[in-house]
Amino acid sequence: MDQLPVLIGIGIVVVWNIVLTFLLMNQRSTSQKILRGGKKEDVVELLAEVLEKEKKLIRELVETNKKVEGLLFDSQFYIQKIGLVRFNPFNDTGGDQSFILALVDEQDSGVVISGLHTRNGTRWYAKKIHNGVGVEHELSNDEVKAIKSATKRPRK
Repeated sequence: MDQLPVLIGIGIVVVWNIVLTFLLMNQRSTSQKILRGGKKEDVVELLAEVLEKEKKLIRELVETNKKVEGLLFDSQFYIQKIGLVRFNPFNDTGGDQSFILALVDEQDSGVVISGLHTRNGTRWYAKKIHNGVGVEHELSNDEVKAIKSATKRPRK
């Protein structure tokens, strides 16, 4: 009877060794799956490589964000809205062959281009606009209408 506790202890140690061996083999199998196909022999080397790649990606992401912010700032000044009004300024010509084209940026600044068609030809005029208002010249009603046509579109 004195040997029963020793045998139980040995049995527990054997079972414990089997469990630990199983866990160790499972860990080794997992490590081999991670390292398979790679030339790294050590998990530490693999993790160091992954961390270095992550740092590089973070630097690239920061640089990309700076470029996007620059593009968003610059895009405020690109022509973003266009308005067109056709009209007939004279009774002696047929149809709405004259037009006004408004080309404005995000701040409703840009230019209106007018083409007035007559029997003798077409005359072209351009006026600067800033915040939807004529800068150097007063705008006609049709030019204001073209600007409103350009600026009434909803923004995304």
